[in-house]
Amino acid sequence: MTPVTIASRALLLAGAAISLPALAFAQEAAQPEEMAQPATEEAAPATGAAPESDQIIVTATKREQTLQDVPIAVSVTSGQTIERAQIRDIKDLSSLVPSLRVNQLQSSANTNFFIRGFGNGANNPGIEPSVGVFIDGVYRSRSAAQIGDFPDVERIEVLRGPQSTLFGKNASAGVVSIVTAKPSFTFGGNAEASYGNYNSVVLKGLVTGPISDTVAVSLAGGYNRRDGTQHDLGTGIDVNDRNRWFVRGQVYAEPTTGLRVRLIGDYGRITELCCATVNLRPSGSTDAIRLLGGNVNTPDQAFSNKVYSSYRPENDIKNYGLSGQVDYDLGPLTFTSITAYRKSRTFANTDADFTSADLIGEFSADTKIRTFTQELRVATNIEGPLNFLAGAYYFNEKIDQTGALKWGADARGYADVLVRSISQNQLSLGGLEAVFGGLSGQDFSGRFFAVGQGMDEKYRLKNDAFSVFGQADFKIGDRVTLTGGVNYTKDRKRFATDVQTSDVFAQLDIAGLRTAAANFGIAQYIGREFFGVPVASAEQVQGFAAANPAGFAQINSVAQARTAPLLGLTKLQYLPGFLNVPNAVEPGKTRDSKVSWVARVAFDVTDQINLYASYATGFKASSINLSRDSRPSGMDQNAIESAGIQVVNQTYGSRYAGPEYAKVYEIGLKADWKVATANIALFQQSIEGFQSNVFTGSGFILANAGKETVKGIEFEGTVKPAKGWLFSAAFTYLDARYDSFKLSAVGDLSGTDPAGIPSLSTTFAAQKDFELPGGDHLIIRGDYHYESPSQIVEGMPAFLDFGVAAAVDAARPFRREVSEVNASITWAMQMGLELTVWGRNITNDRYLLNAFDSPAQPYSISGYTNQPRTWGGTVRYKF
Repeated sequence: MTPVTIASRALLLAGAAISLPALAFAQEAAQPEEMAQPATEEAAPATGAAPESDQIIVTATKREQTLQDVPIAVSVTSGQTIERAQIRDIKDLSSLVPSLRVNQLQSSANTNFFIRGFGNGANNPGIEPSVGVFIDGVYRSRSAAQIGDFPDVERIEVLRGPQSTLFGKNASAGVVSIVTAKPSFTFGGNAEASYGNYNSVVLKGLVTGPISDTVAVSLAGGYNRRDGTQHDLGTGIDVNDRNRWFVRGQVYAEPTTGLRVRLIGDYGRITELCCATVNLRPSGSTDAIRLLGGNVNTPDQAFSNKVYSSYRPENDIKNYGLSGQVDYDLGPLTFTSITAYRKSRTFANTDADFTSADLIGEFSADTKIRTFTQELRVATNIEGPLNFLAGAYYFNEKIDQTGALKWGADARGYADVLVRSISQNQLSLGGLEAVFGGLSGQDFSGRFFAVGQGMDEKYRLKNDAFSVFGQADFKIGDRVTLTGGVNYTKDRKRFATDVQTSDVFAQLDIAGLRTAAANFGIAQYIGREFFGVPVASAEQVQGFAAANPAGFAQINSVAQARTAPLLGLTKLQYLPGFLNVPNAVEPGKTRDSKVSWVARVAFDVTDQINLYASYATGFKASSINLSRDSRPSGMDQNAIESAGIQVVNQTYGSRYAGPEYAKVYEIGLKADWKVATANIALFQQSIEGFQSNVFTGSGFILANAGKETVKGIEFEGTVKPAKGWLFSAAFTYLDARYDSFKLSAVGDLSGTDPAGIPSLSTTFAAQKDFELPGGDHLIIRGDYHYESPSQIVEGMPAFLDFGVAAAVDAARPFRREVSEVNASITWAMQMGLELTVWGRNITNDRYLLNAFDSPAQPYSISGYTNQPRTWGGTVRYKF
């Protein structure tokens, strides 16, 4: 194919995309008023007339390049686009970048990032994300440290595909890099106030300027509050609210020629009532809850914005840190050091049964995360054909989590209803206590499902990791660049648990008690005649069976049939004994190391069109299951039994998931004709050992998929047909498949489609900037985001009682389809004042975010829903 043909086809794609049902992609930054300024230039004063620029500067390769020249799949959203599109939270980014999906689920601290369908983490502190999040070059290891309201953001870069060569571990699926504006040597700033529905109030401010010829500072702060979007009929309060604030200070200095120092400190606090859960499928346990006087919504009320719980869902998050970056130019070399210390503390207490009955009286987790990172690197800036970057990175993190899950006041009544149902009304809970007490010789009166019984949990994790990396670019002539890069990462984790259960019923050996009950039944026939005791021992029963096989068969058949319902009671043993680690068999340690690399060739077809082809690998270290579902591997069963350390009702599962190994083949085209741009990427990306994390209703099953492959195509384009007009469009098509996944939470999923990955995601935006007399501007913007229907979970583990097919079928009805419209109108005055009215999800499109087995409610299913329509007005002043 000739360069002319390639250019023609790319131009046609860019024009054709305008007619697609798609929304604005990050290339909106190509509009002159939305261009990010190079880091070496002073930011122009923010007025109604935006500064002119024809380049977008990005740091996706840890050196400044234009978006056109960087030969990787990267999307850029400028700070002004965030303002115009009214991106109110980091999860709103999905409406601008179709390859990115952001979900908030279990609490205000849990934010999951997915790129090209790959991603995990957040709701289990031992699981590091596959998508790395960096803010000003500092890695944020957990989602609680990633939530923010975008103070003084200059741009957000989304790097798609494995980025482990330059970003080390935990970038096996991609990177989200948030870049804030450094302090300016020109005095300026902005102030913003918004008000919207649900009594939403947002206040933000930034002031920046010099304090000497060599030192500039900035201070940003904000406050964000909103009433809850869901009304809790159980407690009478509104939940899913907002109540958060932040402050962020920076110092930037250029004390001598070639030396630059940037210091950043921030503190944020979130205290919110989150997150509301709805019932999607009732069961017999739902009827039992209603018999107790409790309530739960019906599936047809899932999007009614009404939920039920018995107490307030608390979320209290403190997140703060310090970082320092030093850059020094020494001839053709630039040396960089980035040092950071961060601390996050998250407390959450949620009514985990999601009903107005007091079944679970406490479900709390208090998590402390302390992280220290150090990066050192050197980069060249040489006019010759060879340039390189090399460096080293150190990561140290400590996680301490304590928590509890305790039965509430209605637990005994609820269990009584279930016991009567399981025993076919032959036993009540009190009767069961008497029967089991008589069989075991203990007094169980009033002890089953008593208030306050449950689990007390403590988990600790220490993680050290070290990486060395390097990447070189070699130019052949004026138009061909060869790139090669390599990274070696070594990761070590040590973890320990201290989980104690006080749940009396969960610690019973029901199978053994059933055998004793059957022997009691046999003894009623044979005991007085042969043994003179009310319960026959196993040896006595065997002796009787040998002496009178026909009589034994008849008696045993009746005894086994009558005691069979007792085995059904094992479904009520929600909190069984826990084998803590380290122990005689499990050391509680993981050690991983891997070499990742990238090879790329880039060809400048013309000054406007660039082609590239690349192969890259990625690595993510082992993740640890820090939850009550952390169980020994089945491969350790014999060793555990031989050591005699197993607990009653010992179960097996996973303590951790092994490393992920990613690779991607990719070819791409980037074109910029000033009036139009087009970026296209075709790829095949796979991850071996993908770390799957599935909520079971009481904990998490963490397992490695054998291999997951996604083939796809991505397009981003903009067109500026006339002055003031900007159209932008993008689409992502993904064909995903589990090549091998035999040990999933619901059985063998090999050859099936992974859940949560829409085959088509599209975005489209249109913006018109009307220049008014006197230099004012009227800016009208609308955008649309669509995701094709996709199943949101692969299966429901609780339904494995009926087989793998039943577990998979139980999840099939729950699908996600997104069709959201957003819009804004801004009057930007020459003197710096801006007035905006805006709306997000204007059509009030409602859909499910996730579904899972309802805790303590066999065969019931719960889920999370998206946010309803929001709207408001904003006043902003820039000076």
